[in-house]
Amino acid sequence: MKINITARKFKARETLKDFIKDEISSLERFSDDIIEVDVILSFQNQKENIKSAEIIVRIPEHTLTATEDGEEFEYSVRKCTEKMISQLKKIKTKKIKH
Repeated sequence: MKINITARKFKARETLKDFIKDEISSLERFSDDIIEVDVILSFQNQKENIKSAEIIVRIPEHTLTATEDGEEFEYSVRKCTEKMISQLKKIKTKKIKH
């Protein structure tokens, strides 16, 4: 699984990158078919300090996305990961049914 981390208009700290890699690696428990994961971090509104995270997961025949806004990147990434887990579980159950 390849993980790409993009920080828009700022430089992400190494601790943040390590946190993201740990969170994304937890997705492997729910799908062995993950080819690539893109994580995009950005500031939605500089004045209100809203930090946005978007996770794009590519698996065969599907591209899944999840976005979340929050006051901290860690919170946004964690919530995106939770959304992605539910999407992966849904696809897995559809495969089992068919």
